[in-house]
Amino acid sequence: MSRPFRILGLQQIAIGGPDRMKLRRLWIDLFGLGLEGDFTSERENVVEDIAVLGSGPHRVEVDLMQPLDPLRKPRVDEPPLNHIGLWVDDLPTAVEWLTAQGMRFTPGGIRRGAAGHDIVFIHPKGNEDFPLCGEGVLIELVQAPPEVIAALG
Repeated sequence: MSRPFRILGLQQIAIGGPDRMKLRRLWIDLFGLGLEGDFTSERENVVEDIAVLGSGPHRVEVDLMQPLDPLRKPRVDEPPLNHIGLWVDDLPTAVEWLTAQGMRFTPGGIRRGAAGHDIVFIHPKGNEDFPLCGEGVLIELVQAPPEVIAALG
């Protein structure tokens, strides 16, 4: 079967906890990752610090997330490794092809993500209509910008 898109590399990992200051202490203060910014979304019930590892097309985001309301869903801290993000060279084609194969995506479709790239999430669990899934892992597919495609493609 010919796949009409390529996964180019790791774009991000997202780690959740009840106290993002503890995550910041580990990843930024002790491990030395750079702090690039922050992001808050009521809809996604998240406040996060955006840390970075590496630079240029090999840069990987490490999102340090805490729920805004620990009693509300989604719970970005359960599981603690919330999701991984993968660079893809052609996101619309990937979504169309994977959907035709039976892949289950989360509601919301392709949309603009916190880092400004188009994204979509593969659901961690399949269902009767769409049995293919992330096999327990929430996977974010991220449209790679031209410079990442050139460097990693």
